[in-house]
Amino acid sequence: MCHRCAWAAATELEQQYHDEVWGVPQSNDQQLFEYLILEGAQAGLSWRTILQKREGYSRLYEGFDPATVADFTPEKIEQMLLDPAIVRNRLKVTSSVKSAAIFLELAAKHGSFADYIWQFVDGKPLQNSWQSLSEVPAETVESRAMSKALKKAGMTFVGPTICYAFMQATGMVNDHEVDCIRYQPCRALGESFSL
Repeated sequence: MCHRCAWAAATELEQQYHDEVWGVPQSNDQQLFEYLILEGAQAGLSWRTILQKREGYSRLYEGFDPATVADFTPEKIEQMLLDPAIVRNRLKVTSSVKSAAIFLELAAKHGSFADYIWQFVDGKPLQNSWQSLSEVPAETVESRAMSKALKKAGMTFVGPTICYAFMQATGMVNDHEVDCIRYQPCRALGESFSL
C-alpha cells in the first residue's frame, strides 16, 4: 500500500495535487505567481476549497499571467467578484492585482521572480525529515523573512504562514513525511535543482 502525507488522503483532487505538484521545486515565474495568488486566497479557508476552485482561478486570472493581472481594471475586479468560481473576497482579489504589479517589479529588479524568491532558502530546497504531519511547522525563520520582505515591497496576504504554505507548494521546502511516496522523489528533485 502506498502512503501519502496525512493531509492528502481525503479526496482524489488532493491526492493528485500532492502527487504531482506539492514539494516539486518551481522556477517558472508564472507558476510561482499562481501559487502566490492561490495561497493568499486560501487564508482562513481550507486548501481543499482552493483546489476545487483552481480551474476557476486559472480562467478568471487568465492563466495567471502577472502582466495581464496587473492590468485588471476596477470593472474587471467587479466582474470577478460576481463569479462563484473563485473566493469572492474583495480584499483578496484587489490584493492579488496589486501584488501582480509588485511581482513584476521584483522580477525586473532581480532578473526573475524565481531569482528573488529562492534567495530565502539560498537557492536550494530545504530538506526536512518529518515522521508525521504534527511535526510540520506553520511558519519558519525563512517564511518570516520572506513575509517581511514581501510586505515591505507592498504585497498583502503574505503573512509568515501563507509564505510557508507557498514554500511547501513550490518545493522551496520538502515537507513530505519521510515514509510518503513523494518524499524521495521530491528530495531527488531538490538535490538536482538549480535556478
